[in-house]
Amino acid sequence: MVVNPHLKFSYEDYKNMPESETTRYELIEGELYMVPSPSFEHQHTSGGLYRALADFVEERGLGTVLAAPLDVVLKGKRRESVVQPDIMFISKARSKIIHHEEIRGGPDLIVEILSPSTGKRDRTAKKMLYARHGVTEYWLVEPESETIEVLKLTARGYRLVATYSKKETLRSPLLPGLEISLQKIF
Repeated sequence: MVVNPHLKFSYEDYKNMPESETTRYELIEGELYMVPSPSFEHQHTSGGLYRALADFVEERGLGTVLAAPLDVVLKGKRRESVVQPDIMFISKARSKIIHHEEIRGGPDLIVEILSPSTGKRDRTAKKMLYARHGVTEYWLVEPESETIEVLKLTARGYRLVATYSKKETLRSPLLPGLEISLQKIF
């Protein structure tokens, strides 16, 4: 939901908003969006994916896996965007983007779990934003249909690598050897 479509916010405005235990926001190119609390299915799916991804990355010493809420600041030519992806992976090679209060730059992998209120934005504005900021791989998780789309960044934007269903095993082009049985996730 756009709070006010005519008012453009800055990163400084975003940082100065009062903290809330119940309300989260994202700032996408000046537009402030309220992000509703995740559903049980969302949290359950997120937890399973986080555990599988974090275990794989940790066992191999590949980097860091983080979960929302944590700000990812993406600087644009005219204004910054601040998003809170459900799950993100940052490789050791790019660990310099990790800062105390936020991530400054695009992670290597972002996982967004779609909901009725955020799905359209995740598939459009955020997808374009992530591509512009070099997020190598983007997963769109659809809890309702129990599917995950794995997208890989190319010179022309994201390309669909595969759509995995509950009965399949997800594989990642970015993380060779990663195999996640989706029956354990959904």
